[in-house]
Amino acid sequence: FSTLISSFFIKMKLKEDLNPMLLLLFHLMVWIYTFITFLPSYLLSWVSRSDGIFYGTEEERAKRAKARSVLGRPEGPYRAVSAIKRLATMLQPGVDTLDKMFEYAAMKFPHRDCLGTREVISEEDERQSNGKVFKKVVLGDYRWLSYEETYTAASQLGSGLASLGQRPKTNIAIFCETRAEWLIAAHACFMYNFPLVTLYSTLGGPAIAHGLNETQVTHIITSRELLETRLKAILIEVPRLQYIIVVDNTPTSWPGYPRGISVHNMAAVQKLGIRPENARERKQPLPSDIAVIMYTSGSTGVPKGVMISHSNILAGITGMAERIPNLCEEDIYIAYLPLAHVLELSAELVCISHGCSIGYSSPQTLADQSTKIKRGSKGDTSVLQPTLMAAVPVCQSNEIMDRIYKNVMTKVEEMNSVQRTLFILAYNYKLEQLAKGYSTPLCDRFVFRKVRSLLGGQTRVLLSGGAPLSAATQRFMNVCFCCPVGQGYGLTETCGAGTISELWDYSTGRVGGPLVCCEIKLKDWMEGGYRSIDRPHPRGEILIGGPNVTMGYYKNDPKKQEDFFVDENNQRWFCTGDIGEFHEDGCLKIIDRKKDLVKLQAGEYVSLGKVEAVLKNCSLIDNICVYANSDEIYVIGFVVPNQKHLLALAERYGVRGSWEELCNSKTMEELVLKMLTEAALAAQLERFEIPRKIRLSPEPWTPETGLVTDAFKLKRKELKTHYQDDIERMYGGK
Repeated sequence: FSTLISSFFIKMKLKEDLNPMLLLLFHLMVWIYTFITFLPSYLLSWVSRSDGIFYGTEEERAKRAKARSVLGRPEGPYRAVSAIKRLATMLQPGVDTLDKMFEYAAMKFPHRDCLGTREVISEEDERQSNGKVFKKVVLGDYRWLSYEETYTAASQLGSGLASLGQRPKTNIAIFCETRAEWLIAAHACFMYNFPLVTLYSTLGGPAIAHGLNETQVTHIITSRELLETRLKAILIEVPRLQYIIVVDNTPTSWPGYPRGISVHNMAAVQKLGIRPENARERKQPLPSDIAVIMYTSGSTGVPKGVMISHSNILAGITGMAERIPNLCEEDIYIAYLPLAHVLELSAELVCISHGCSIGYSSPQTLADQSTKIKRGSKGDTSVLQPTLMAAVPVCQSNEIMDRIYKNVMTKVEEMNSVQRTLFILAYNYKLEQLAKGYSTPLCDRFVFRKVRSLLGGQTRVLLSGGAPLSAATQRFMNVCFCCPVGQGYGLTETCGAGTISELWDYSTGRVGGPLVCCEIKLKDWMEGGYRSIDRPHPRGEILIGGPNVTMGYYKNDPKKQEDFFVDENNQRWFCTGDIGEFHEDGCLKIIDRKKDLVKLQAGEYVSLGKVEAVLKNCSLIDNICVYANSDEIYVIGFVVPNQKHLLALAERYGVRGSWEELCNSKTMEELVLKMLTEAALAAQLERFEIPRKIRLSPEPWTPETGLVTDAFKLKRKELKTHYQDDIERMYGGK
């Protein structure tokens, strides 16, 4: 997507093709508008200054310090300016567990819309021009459960689960797509103190079985589709499992399942919960009790379960909510990211705590252009018109943004020369104004309104997290969607909370200052050459401390718990393995990764060492360094080829030249890449793990070159510097 955006920027900058008269007219209009609006703007700012309530222009606010080092040392710890004396732990006094939070919201907003789902009007097969058939849907309006109704549904489900033998402080699993029933089930578990084990709906059979067996669950909540396509096949591997609760209403009977396992519909379990004979006193959780055991995606091997307490989650969502100005019950959030991910769960709990409405969607139905929406019918954003949205650069979100971008470009190309000229001028003008911290209401209303309508037309905040958002992508969102983008940084181990940029900070490449719930310090990493005394910015491994830092990994050996520690003040810390630097205004920038693990822009994790180990088995390879940029969607590689085998390959295909000429030959690069790809697929590497482009190196890597250690281990930082031009070529498409 960022590559597409880069081409977009190039097109937007082609001023030399513009009509000179239109250019003059546009600048004249801008000058008149600026002159007219300057005086009122100046007077308003003067009045607010005299009243002592001046908050500054967006430019002035953006330049203010977001965080400071508490001890005045370059390594920190850094805290948000408003949390220097004390870190925030909860949203309201006394509301110290998630069941109390939901109860508070249900009492304060009983009749407000809480959870909404669109009605399916029809489904039909649509044949494409290539002969393929895709299932398309026509969806109706959103049907809503109020806060009171949602609370009742959760309470009934919790009571019903208890009547089926689920006990407090005994784990229960949920393996389900993002939908209203997921959150209802979660609140049922929070109310009755059932620790909720969350598993990604995309996990494979072995990973699912591992999570269920490790947590020893007897009850699992799932959907009909996942039960039939993923879970049913591994039931024999999960001997403790006894009860399966299906969130769908149909079918109501489930024959053909192993003996000892009973399947119930969620509605039937809720009916059990309201029977008088099943009424029992609910034992409320403590703030220190486990609320969620969240399993990671398992990209680095066996998934790890992160134990998250009620107090951890409440601290995390308190920090996140503080960064969203004017968050209230009038806001509408569109939910389509995996609820098994800490970012989506936290976002929805933030909304619940403030009485917002949550409308459920999916990547396939999100926008009018989405793959499952029948042509001519409305996608979810058009119907819901959300004010809040997460646009994290995981693969599904990336695909959505890609489609929207292409739609915008198609519309621009279809414009006549006058319209296209005005669009380009408006785009460039708005870019310049954003850099100065100014808004552009005329451009927003008359030029970008149709683009903004692709997301419903009411979006006021886009939140981004999970992987770095490229500067080009952020600028495209800022300009065309007419709303700020809050970039965040956090991990499952910190409840997704770490930093979020302030919405009036339009700088790119940074993730903002620490949230009010946590503090961040930098730890020297001498091996990588990062130190807190570095200039111009202190650098080091990012350590996050505070009440949002979780309890550790479930049933993991002590060595894997070493990333967690408790300081002399009894505060928990987590060592992230990410390398960052703090800027003068207290904003953090992620600059490197301590471990050989990289998260691509599309959200997939790539273990560089694992890929290298596989590819070194190829006879053409003497040495290889796999490289991945988190702003990009694919992997590249630097290869020291085996001279004998490369010469034989060149002879076979009639490629002539010296050794250096062969290594610099594009034909040879393509031939070697083809063989590498075949070797990688044979070794069952995923497609995203396989280098898409490579650079052949005529020189071997020795300790003398400084590119490897004395033990011939790769020096990644030095290799990156050495091949910087090639990196730009391979990612820039030159």
